Amino acid sequence: MPGTVLLLAASPMGKGCLVDAASVLPVLAAVPPSVLAGADTANVVELADPLEPQAVLTRLRAAAAAPGPLTVYVAGQLQLDRRQRLPHLALARTTPSTVRYTALPWHWFREELRLRPAGATTVLLDLHADAETWEWLRGNVLDCGPAVTVYGRVAPPAGRGRRTVAAPSYMKAVATILRSGGRPGLDRLHQMATARIAGEGETGDLVIPARAGQATPAPPSHPAAPPLPTQPFPVQSVPVPVQSVPVQPLSAPSVPVRSVTTPSPLTPSPPVQSRSVPAPVVSGGARALEQGGAPGGDPHADISAAVRSGRHADADALAARWEQAAVVAQGAGSEEALHWAEVRADLAMFAGDAAGSCRIWMAVAAARLDAGQPVDAPAVEAAVDRAHHQWGRIGSAARARELGPALARLRGRVPGRHEGALDHVQEQLRQLQTQG
Repeated sequence: MPGTVLLLAASPMGKGCLVDAASVLPVLAAVPPSVLAGADTANVVELADPLEPQAVLTRLRAAAAAPGPLTVYVAGQLQLDRRQRLPHLALARTTPSTVRYTALPWHWFREELRLRPAGATTVLLDLHADAETWEWLRGNVLDCGPAVTVYGRVAPPAGRGRRTVAAPSYMKAVATILRSGGRPGLDRLHQMATARIAGEGETGDLVIPARAGQATPAPPSHPAAPPLPTQPFPVQSVPVPVQSVPVQPLSAPSVPVRSVTTPSPLTPSPPVQSRSVPAPVVSGGARALEQGGAPGGDPHADISAAVRSGRHADADALAARWEQAAVVAQGAGSEEALHWAEVRADLAMFAGDAAGSCRIWMAVAAARLDAGQPVDAPAVEAAVDRAHHQWGRIGSAARARELGPALARLRGRVPGRHEGALDHVQEQLRQLQTQG
Protein backbone atom coordinates (compact mmCIF):
# COMPACT_ATOMS: atom_id res chain seq x y z
CA MET A 1 0.00 0.00 0.00
CA PRO A 2 1.43 3.44 -0.89
CA GLY A 3 2.56 5.65 1.95
CA THR A 4 1.80 9.33 2.40
CA VAL A 5 4.32 12.03 3.28
CA LEU A 6 3.47 15.57 4.41
CA LEU A 7 6.34 18.06 4.36
CA LEU A 8 5.45 21.19 6.35
CA ALA A 9 7.89 24.06 6.78
CA ALA A 10 6.60 27.33 8.21
CA SER A 11 7.92 30.41 9.95
CA PRO A 12 6.82 34.05 10.24
CA MET A 13 7.96 36.75 7.90
CA GLY A 14 9.91 39.66 9.32
CA LYS A 15 11.75 40.14 12.58
CA GLY A 16 9.67 37.55 14.43
CA CYS A 17 11.28 34.74 12.46
CA LEU A 18 13.42 32.41 14.57
CA VAL A 19 14.25 29.79 11.93
CA ASP A 20 14.44 29.65 8.15
CA ALA A 21 12.19 26.59 8.08
CA ALA A 22 11.59 26.46 4.33
CA SER A 23 15.32 26.13 3.63
CA VAL A 24 15.08 22.42 4.45
CA LEU A 25 12.50 21.66 1.77
CA PRO A 26 14.94 21.43 -1.17
CA VAL A 27 17.00 18.94 0.82
CA LEU A 28 13.95 16.86 1.70
CA ALA A 29 12.67 17.11 -1.87
CA ALA A 30 15.87 15.47 -3.08
CA VAL A 31 15.08 12.34 -1.06
CA PRO A 32 13.11 9.71 -3.01
CA PRO A 33 9.47 9.63 -1.87
CA SER A 34 9.68 5.94 -1.00
CA VAL A 35 12.61 6.67 1.34
CA LEU A 36 10.79 9.58 2.99
CA ALA A 37 7.80 7.32 3.63
CA GLY A 38 9.58 4.07 4.41
CA ALA A 39 7.27 2.39 1.90
CA ASP A 40 7.62 0.97 -1.61
CA THR A 41 5.73 3.92 -3.10
CA ALA A 42 4.50 7.20 -1.70
CA ASN A 43 2.47 10.35 -2.30
CA VAL A 44 4.28 13.51 -1.17
CA VAL A 45 2.59 16.83 -0.36
CA GLU A 46 4.74 19.86 0.43
CA LEU A 47 3.63 23.03 2.22
CA ALA A 48 6.16 25.87 2.03
CA ASP A 49 5.52 28.86 4.31
CA PRO A 50 1.72 28.58 4.20
CA LEU A 51 -0.28 31.68 5.04
CA GLU A 52 -3.49 30.31 6.57
CA PRO A 53 -3.99 27.69 9.31
CA GLN A 54 -7.15 26.46 7.57
CA ALA A 55 -5.15 25.62 4.44
CA VAL A 56 -2.67 23.61 6.51
CA LEU A 57 -5.53 21.86 8.29
CA THR A 58 -7.04 20.83 4.97
CA ARG A 59 -3.79 19.17 3.89
CA LEU A 60 -3.20 17.59 7.29
CA ARG A 61 -6.71 16.17 7.33
CA ALA A 62 -6.32 14.78 3.81
CA ALA A 63 -3.04 13.12 4.75
CA ALA A 64 -4.57 11.64 7.92
CA ALA A 65 -7.45 10.20 5.87
CA ALA A 66 -5.16 8.46 3.39
CA PRO A 67 -4.69 4.69 3.83
CA GLY A 68 -1.27 3.24 4.51
CA PRO A 69 1.62 4.61 6.55
CA LEU A 70 1.82 8.36 7.12
CA THR A 71 5.02 10.30 7.82
CA VAL A 72 4.82 14.00 8.71
CA TYR A 73 7.94 16.19 8.64
CA VAL A 74 7.47 19.52 10.45
CA ALA A 75 10.02 22.34 10.60
CA GLY A 76 9.15 25.69 12.15
CA GLN A 77 8.73 27.59 15.38
CA LEU A 78 6.39 27.35 18.34
CA GLN A 79 4.60 30.28 19.95
CA LEU A 80 1.91 30.61 22.62
CA ASP A 81 -1.31 32.49 22.04
CA ARG A 82 -1.92 35.27 24.53
CA ARG A 83 -5.43 34.20 25.49
CA GLN A 84 -5.13 30.50 26.35
CA ARG A 85 -1.34 30.11 26.48
CA LEU A 86 -1.46 27.10 24.17
CA PRO A 87 1.31 26.19 21.69
CA HIS A 88 0.87 26.97 18.00
CA LEU A 89 3.00 26.40 14.92
CA ALA A 90 3.69 29.90 13.63
CA LEU A 91 2.84 30.53 9.96
CA ALA A 92 3.95 33.21 7.52
CA ARG A 93 1.60 35.93 8.81
CA THR A 94 1.94 35.13 12.51
CA THR A 95 2.91 37.87 14.96
CA PRO A 96 2.94 37.64 18.76
CA SER A 97 -0.42 39.39 18.98
CA THR A 98 -2.14 37.31 16.26
CA VAL A 99 -1.02 33.79 17.15
CA ARG A 100 -4.53 32.59 17.97
CA TYR A 101 -5.85 33.52 14.51
CA THR A 102 -2.87 33.18 12.18
CA ALA A 103 -0.96 30.17 13.55
CA LEU A 104 -1.77 26.46 13.56
CA PRO A 105 -2.93 25.25 17.01
CA TRP A 106 -0.73 22.34 18.00
CA HIS A 107 -3.68 20.35 19.28
CA TRP A 108 -4.97 20.15 15.70
CA PHE A 109 -2.24 17.59 15.05
CA ARG A 110 -3.64 15.42 17.84
CA GLU A 111 -7.22 15.90 16.70
CA GLU A 112 -6.56 15.04 13.06
CA LEU A 113 -4.34 12.04 13.79
CA ARG A 114 -6.54 10.56 16.51
CA LEU A 115 -8.27 8.04 14.24
CA ARG A 116 -5.07 6.74 12.68
CA PRO A 117 -4.36 3.05 13.42
CA ALA A 118 -1.60 2.35 15.92
CA GLY A 119 1.87 2.08 14.42
CA ALA A 120 0.91 3.72 11.11
CA THR A 121 1.89 7.34 11.84
CA THR A 122 5.28 8.95 12.43
CA VAL A 123 5.98 12.64 13.06
CA LEU A 124 9.49 14.10 12.81
CA LEU A 125 9.88 17.57 14.31
CA ASP A 126 12.50 20.29 14.08
CA LEU A 127 11.07 23.18 16.08
CA HIS A 128 12.41 26.38 17.58
CA ALA A 129 10.81 28.03 20.60
CA ASP A 130 10.69 31.60 21.81
CA ALA A 131 11.32 32.33 25.49
CA GLU A 132 7.68 31.99 26.58
CA THR A 133 7.17 28.72 24.78
CA TRP A 134 10.46 27.36 26.08
CA GLU A 135 9.27 28.00 29.61
CA TRP A 136 5.92 26.34 28.81
CA LEU A 137 7.76 23.24 27.58
CA ARG A 138 9.43 22.84 30.96
CA GLY A 139 6.12 21.78 32.47
CA ASN A 140 4.07 20.47 29.54
CA VAL A 141 4.25 18.05 26.65
CA LEU A 142 3.60 18.30 22.92
CA ASP A 143 0.76 15.85 22.40
CA CYS A 144 0.50 14.41 18.88
CA GLY A 145 -2.06 11.66 19.52
CA PRO A 146 -2.19 8.27 21.22
CA ALA A 147 -1.14 6.24 18.17
CA VAL A 148 1.60 8.55 16.87
CA THR A 149 5.35 7.93 17.12
CA VAL A 150 7.32 11.17 17.47
CA TYR A 151 11.00 12.00 16.98
CA GLY A 152 12.78 15.34 16.85
CA ARG A 153 13.99 18.28 18.84
CA VAL A 154 12.93 21.71 20.05
CA ALA A 155 15.73 24.28 20.02
CA PRO A 156 15.88 26.89 22.79
CA PRO A 157 15.64 30.64 22.12
CA ALA A 158 18.80 32.45 21.20
CA GLY A 159 20.60 34.41 23.87
CA ARG A 160 19.71 38.01 24.57
CA GLY A 161 20.85 40.42 21.92
CA ARG A 162 21.18 37.72 19.25
CA ARG A 163 18.91 38.26 16.26
CA THR A 164 20.26 35.61 13.93
CA VAL A 165 17.79 33.35 12.13
CA ALA A 166 18.59 29.73 12.86
CA ALA A 167 18.62 26.82 10.41
CA PRO A 168 16.51 23.66 10.77
CA SER A 169 19.69 21.66 11.25
CA TYR A 170 18.07 18.55 12.74
CA MET A 171 15.74 18.13 9.76
CA LYS A 172 18.57 18.86 7.35
CA ALA A 173 20.61 16.16 9.08
CA VAL A 174 17.69 13.73 8.70
CA ALA A 175 17.36 14.58 5.00
CA THR A 176 21.11 14.28 4.40
CA ILE A 177 21.20 10.85 6.03
CA LEU A 178 18.22 9.69 3.98
CA ARG A 179 19.84 10.98 0.77
CA SER A 180 22.97 8.97 1.44
CA GLY A 181 21.21 5.77 0.48
CA GLY A 182 19.05 3.33 2.39
CA ARG A 183 16.73 4.17 5.24
CA PRO A 184 17.89 3.35 8.75
CA GLY A 185 15.27 2.52 11.34
CA LEU A 186 13.64 5.57 12.90
CA ASP A 187 15.42 5.12 16.23
CA ARG A 188 18.77 4.93 14.46
CA LEU A 189 17.91 7.82 12.13
CA HIS A 190 17.01 10.01 15.09
CA GLN A 191 20.20 9.11 16.95
CA MET A 192 22.36 9.82 13.90
CA ALA A 193 20.70 13.20 13.32
CA THR A 194 21.00 14.36 16.93
CA ALA A 195 24.62 13.20 17.08
CA ARG A 196 25.40 15.14 13.89
CA ILE A 197 23.98 18.46 15.11
CA ALA A 198 25.59 18.00 18.53
CA GLY A 199 28.90 17.55 16.76
CA GLU A 200 28.29 20.88 15.04
CA GLY A 201 27.96 22.60 18.40
CA GLU A 202 24.17 22.71 18.84
CA THR A 203 23.43 21.87 22.46
CA GLY A 204 20.64 22.51 24.93
CA ASP A 205 17.84 21.19 22.73
CA LEU A 206 14.81 19.41 24.10
CA VAL A 207 15.26 16.04 22.45
CA ILE A 208 11.99 14.26 21.71
CA PRO A 209 12.23 10.48 21.90
CA ALA A 210 9.68 8.15 20.35
CA ARG A 211 6.54 7.98 22.46
CA ALA A 212 3.16 6.59 21.58
CA GLY A 213 0.64 9.29 22.41
CA GLN A 214 2.87 12.12 23.56
CA ALA A 215 6.10 13.76 22.53
CA THR A 216 7.81 14.33 25.85
CA PRO A 217 10.79 16.67 25.62
CA ALA A 218 13.77 15.52 27.64
CA PRO A 219 16.16 18.47 28.06
CA PRO A 220 19.76 17.20 28.32
CA SER A 221 21.20 20.44 29.66
CA HIS A 222 18.15 22.35 30.93
CA PRO A 223 16.68 20.28 33.77
CA ALA A 224 12.99 20.86 34.28
CA ALA A 225 10.11 19.67 36.35
CA PRO A 226 8.51 16.42 35.20
CA PRO A 227 6.18 17.05 32.23
CA LEU A 228 2.53 17.43 32.99
CA PRO A 229 -0.18 16.15 30.67
CA THR A 230 -1.83 18.80 28.52
CA GLN A 231 -5.32 17.58 29.40
CA PRO A 232 -6.71 15.92 32.53
CA PHE A 233 -8.16 12.89 30.79
CA PRO A 234 -6.43 10.17 28.75
CA VAL A 235 -7.04 10.26 25.03
CA GLN A 236 -8.36 7.12 23.42
CA SER A 237 -8.05 6.42 19.72
CA VAL A 238 -11.04 5.07 17.82
CA PRO A 239 -9.76 2.98 14.88
CA VAL A 240 -12.69 3.72 12.60
CA PRO A 241 -11.78 4.21 8.92
CA VAL A 242 -11.88 7.85 7.90
CA GLN A 243 -13.67 8.76 4.70
CA SER A 244 -12.26 11.58 2.61
CA VAL A 245 -15.07 13.96 1.68
CA PRO A 246 -14.28 16.97 -0.52
CA VAL A 247 -16.14 20.04 0.71
CA GLN A 248 -15.73 23.77 0.50
CA PRO A 249 -14.13 25.34 3.60
CA LEU A 250 -15.51 28.51 5.09
CA SER A 251 -12.52 30.24 3.56
CA ALA A 252 -10.31 28.78 0.89
CA PRO A 253 -6.93 30.51 1.00
CA SER A 254 -4.28 29.47 -1.44
CA VAL A 255 -1.08 27.83 -0.29
CA PRO A 256 2.03 26.75 -2.19
CA VAL A 257 1.73 22.98 -2.64
CA ARG A 258 3.95 20.50 -4.44
CA SER A 259 2.43 17.08 -4.90
CA VAL A 260 4.60 14.19 -6.08
CA THR A 261 3.12 10.78 -6.71
CA THR A 262 5.07 7.60 -7.37
CA PRO A 263 2.53 5.10 -8.68
CA SER A 264 2.18 1.61 -7.31
CA PRO A 265 3.15 -1.16 -9.76
CA LEU A 266 -0.19 -2.84 -9.12
CA THR A 267 -2.78 -0.14 -8.56
CA PRO A 268 -2.74 3.63 -9.00
CA SER A 269 -2.41 5.69 -5.85
CA PRO A 270 -5.67 7.44 -5.06
CA PRO A 271 -5.53 11.24 -4.91
CA VAL A 272 -5.54 12.67 -1.42
CA GLN A 273 -8.80 14.48 -0.73
CA SER A 274 -9.71 16.63 2.20
CA ARG A 275 -12.32 17.94 4.53
CA SER A 276 -12.34 21.41 5.95
CA VAL A 277 -13.48 21.91 9.54
CA PRO A 278 -11.34 21.18 12.62
CA ALA A 279 -11.95 17.79 14.15
CA PRO A 280 -12.90 17.64 17.81
CA VAL A 281 -10.87 16.36 20.68
CA VAL A 282 -11.90 12.82 21.53
CA SER A 283 -11.12 12.35 25.18
CA GLY A 284 -12.30 9.79 27.53
CA GLY A 285 -10.85 6.27 27.91
CA ALA A 286 -14.03 4.41 28.62
CA ARG A 287 -13.65 0.96 30.04
CA ALA A 288 -14.78 -1.69 27.62
CA LEU A 289 -18.19 -3.23 27.37
CA GLU A 290 -18.59 -6.39 25.33
CA GLN A 291 -21.38 -7.02 22.86
CA GLY A 292 -23.52 -8.53 25.55
CA GLY A 293 -23.16 -5.51 27.80
CA ALA A 294 -20.71 -6.83 30.37
CA PRO A 295 -17.35 -5.20 31.15
CA GLY A 296 -14.64 -6.72 28.98
CA GLY A 297 -12.50 -5.93 25.95
CA ASP A 298 -12.17 -2.81 23.84
CA PRO A 299 -15.16 -2.39 21.49
CA HIS A 300 -13.44 -0.05 19.04
CA ALA A 301 -12.21 -2.90 16.85
CA ASP A 302 -15.77 -4.25 16.61
CA ILE A 303 -17.06 -0.79 15.69
CA SER A 304 -14.37 -0.40 13.05
CA ALA A 305 -15.12 -3.81 11.55
CA ALA A 306 -18.84 -3.03 11.41
CA VAL A 307 -18.20 0.24 9.57
CA ARG A 308 -15.86 -1.42 7.09
CA SER A 309 -18.48 -4.03 6.27
CA GLY A 310 -21.22 -1.43 5.90
CA ARG A 311 -23.07 -2.42 9.10
CA HIS A 312 -23.49 1.16 10.26
CA ALA A 313 -26.57 0.44 12.39
CA ASP A 314 -24.66 -2.27 14.31
CA ALA A 315 -21.73 0.09 14.86
CA ASP A 316 -24.02 2.82 16.19
CA ALA A 317 -25.88 0.40 18.43
CA LEU A 318 -22.64 -0.74 20.07
CA ALA A 319 -21.44 2.84 20.57
CA ALA A 320 -24.87 3.79 21.95
CA ARG A 321 -24.66 1.03 24.57
CA TRP A 322 -21.27 2.35 25.62
CA GLU A 323 -22.60 5.87 25.80
CA GLN A 324 -25.54 4.82 27.93
CA ALA A 325 -23.30 2.84 30.27
CA ALA A 326 -21.06 5.89 30.70
CA VAL A 327 -24.07 8.15 31.38
CA VAL A 328 -25.33 5.77 34.06
CA ALA A 329 -21.92 5.31 35.67
CA GLN A 330 -20.48 8.83 35.44
CA GLY A 331 -23.13 11.26 34.20
CA ALA A 332 -24.16 12.75 30.88
CA GLY A 333 -21.48 15.45 31.03
CA SER A 334 -18.60 13.10 31.81
CA GLU A 335 -15.70 12.73 29.41
CA GLU A 336 -16.60 9.03 29.06
CA ALA A 337 -20.11 9.81 27.86
CA LEU A 338 -18.99 12.67 25.62
CA HIS A 339 -16.33 10.45 24.08
CA TRP A 340 -18.96 7.96 22.98
CA ALA A 341 -21.29 10.71 21.78
CA GLU A 342 -18.46 11.98 19.58
CA VAL A 343 -17.88 8.45 18.28
CA ARG A 344 -21.56 8.25 17.36
CA ALA A 345 -21.34 11.61 15.57
CA ASP A 346 -18.46 10.27 13.49
CA LEU A 347 -20.38 7.05 12.81
CA ALA A 348 -23.36 9.05 11.55
CA MET A 349 -21.01 10.89 9.21
CA PHE A 350 -19.58 7.59 7.91
CA ALA A 351 -23.14 6.35 7.34
CA GLY A 352 -23.96 9.46 5.28
CA ASP A 353 -26.36 10.88 7.88
CA ALA A 354 -25.13 14.48 7.95
CA ALA A 355 -28.20 15.72 9.84
CA GLY A 356 -27.76 13.10 12.56
CA SER A 357 -24.07 13.89 12.86
CA CYS A 358 -24.80 17.62 13.08
CA ARG A 359 -27.42 17.05 15.79
CA ILE A 360 -25.04 14.96 17.90
CA TRP A 361 -22.15 17.42 17.55
CA MET A 362 -24.43 20.25 18.69
CA ALA A 363 -25.50 18.16 21.68
CA VAL A 364 -21.86 17.49 22.55
CA ALA A 365 -21.03 21.19 22.37
CA ALA A 366 -24.05 22.08 24.52
CA ALA A 367 -23.11 19.43 27.09
CA ARG A 368 -19.56 20.76 27.33
CA LEU A 369 -20.83 24.32 27.77
CA ASP A 370 -23.34 23.19 30.39
CA ALA A 371 -20.49 21.46 32.23
CA GLY A 372 -18.76 24.84 32.54
CA GLN A 373 -16.20 24.53 29.76
CA PRO A 374 -15.34 27.95 28.27
CA VAL A 375 -16.61 28.91 24.84
CA ASP A 376 -13.06 29.00 23.47
CA ALA A 377 -12.06 25.59 24.83
CA PRO A 378 -10.61 23.52 21.97
CA ALA A 379 -13.12 20.69 22.46
CA VAL A 380 -16.06 23.11 22.44
CA GLU A 381 -14.88 24.98 19.36
CA ALA A 382 -14.17 21.71 17.57
CA ALA A 383 -17.62 20.28 18.30
CA VAL A 384 -19.32 23.41 16.94
CA ASP A 385 -17.05 23.42 13.89
CA ARG A 386 -17.95 19.81 13.15
CA ALA A 387 -21.66 20.52 13.61
CA HIS A 388 -21.34 23.46 11.21
CA HIS A 389 -19.52 21.32 8.65
CA GLN A 390 -22.09 18.52 8.80
CA TRP A 391 -24.97 21.01 8.56
CA GLY A 392 -23.50 22.24 5.29
CA ARG A 393 -23.63 18.68 3.94
CA ILE A 394 -27.32 18.05 4.66
CA GLY A 395 -29.04 17.31 1.36
CA SER A 396 -32.58 18.03 2.53
CA ALA A 397 -33.45 21.72 2.71
CA ALA A 398 -36.20 20.96 5.22
CA ARG A 399 -33.85 19.18 7.62
CA ALA A 400 -31.24 21.91 7.22
CA ARG A 401 -33.87 24.56 8.04
CA GLU A 402 -34.88 22.53 11.09
CA LEU A 403 -31.35 22.44 12.53
CA GLY A 404 -30.20 25.86 11.32
CA PRO A 405 -31.64 28.07 14.08
CA ALA A 406 -30.10 25.93 16.82
CA LEU A 407 -26.74 26.01 15.05
CA ALA A 408 -27.00 29.80 14.68
CA ARG A 409 -27.66 30.16 18.41
CA LEU A 410 -24.70 27.90 19.16
CA ARG A 411 -22.49 29.86 16.76
CA GLY A 412 -23.53 33.03 18.53
CA ARG A 413 -22.09 31.59 21.73
CA VAL A 414 -19.07 29.88 20.13
CA PRO A 415 -17.84 31.92 17.14
CA GLY A 416 -14.69 29.80 16.88
CA ARG A 417 -11.58 30.69 14.94
CA HIS A 418 -13.20 31.01 11.50
CA GLU A 419 -13.98 34.63 10.75
CA GLY A 420 -17.58 35.09 9.63
CA ALA A 421 -18.78 31.65 10.74
CA LEU A 422 -21.99 33.01 12.29
CA ASP A 423 -22.63 35.19 9.24
CA HIS A 424 -22.22 32.09 7.08
CA VAL A 425 -24.90 30.20 9.00
CA GLN A 426 -27.32 33.11 8.91
CA GLU A 427 -26.80 33.67 5.18
CA GLN A 428 -27.33 29.96 4.46
CA LEU A 429 -30.51 30.04 6.55
CA ARG A 430 -31.85 32.97 4.56
CA GLN A 431 -31.19 31.09 1.33
CA LEU A 432 -32.93 28.00 2.71
CA GLN A 433 -36.00 30.04 3.61
CA THR A 434 -36.35 31.16 0.00
CA GLN A 435 -36.40 27.53 -1.12
CA GLY A 436 -39.74 27.02 0.52
